[in-house]
Amino acid sequence: MPATRTPAKFYAPLSIGAPAPQRSTPVRLERMIHFIPPHNAKITGRIAELASQVDVILGNLEDAVPADQKVAARAGFIAMAKATEFGATGLWTRVNCLNSPWFLDDVMDIVGAIGGKLDVLMLPKVEGPWDIHYCDQLLAQLEARHGVKKPIQIHAILETAEGVSNVEEIAGASPRMHGMSLGPADLAASRGMKTTRVGGGHPAYGVLADQAAGGQARPFFQQDLWHYTVARMVDACQRCGIKPFYGPFGDFSDPAACEAQFRNAFLMGCVGAWSLHPSQVDIARRVFSPDVAEVAFARKILAAMPDGTGAVMIDGKMQDDATWKQAKVIVDLARLVAAKDSDAAARYGL
Repeated sequence: MPATRTPAKFYAPLSIGAPAPQRSTPVRLERMIHFIPPHNAKITGRIAELASQVDVILGNLEDAVPADQKVAARAGFIAMAKATEFGATGLWTRVNCLNSPWFLDDVMDIVGAIGGKLDVLMLPKVEGPWDIHYCDQLLAQLEARHGVKKPIQIHAILETAEGVSNVEEIAGASPRMHGMSLGPADLAASRGMKTTRVGGGHPAYGVLADQAAGGQARPFFQQDLWHYTVARMVDACQRCGIKPFYGPFGDFSDPAACEAQFRNAFLMGCVGAWSLHPSQVDIARRVFSPDVAEVAFARKILAAMPDGTGAVMIDGKMQDDATWKQAKVIVDLARLVAAKDSDAAARYGL
């Protein structure tokens, strides 16, 4: 017997009356997933203003919400979603983890109340495909019960050692899979890493240059704690046609380090990151939008090789079908950004 659903069954609805699963991830701009605490009325009161400034609004019900505020956060998210038209801005929620006492009520209440408006359900601490299968079936049953016409996608947070070891299976577990985010804080604890930082590097993690003649000082080069995990996540996501994201950067007092971490993730293939503070929104918008000069050069490549074959010289550099594919990635993203941002469109010449 096969361990996974056969191709014929993979895209079949998991409940009678549930919408048919999507066969590809919707093309949307998701440079920043902006977290808001739905139990904070001061913040939810200006959600329409926030929604116009970001690509995704996420109502956070899990970490950072005290246990005695969990029900209030859920109710606040539902009320906020009902009262707001989000337009092109995505509406997500991060529910509590599967083994918590709040998960089931989170999903049942939210899908029942605003399932037709919810784009993505972010699932914490995913350890294997079995977690996705359970959530997939539950969502299908609730969509059928409440007449939800558009399937709600699942976004997994990679934040345990077991989850990392099963990352490929998680990525391909369901057609509901939207993408994955790195969860560095919980992952650090799960691995037994000796850091209390939320994302970013560590000054003690690096390589020391070889000894130099004459006893000169030996340079120390700080390394990226998350490079290996991000690379595995990106490969798994791209293999399955879903989206990889960097997660949180917890030091709001160090925007330069936040920008450096986001840029590393962008260059490695991530499409966005979490913004936990308003100051990180502009960082993510800038970093996860392609550079103007890169776009201009990429457009030159596409213009010189309309069918993507052969080889040409542009500005002294050889371009072939491989660099044509690289150029198309950059220009496609630029077009997506330009469609939402008229200033960016002018800068890109699109």
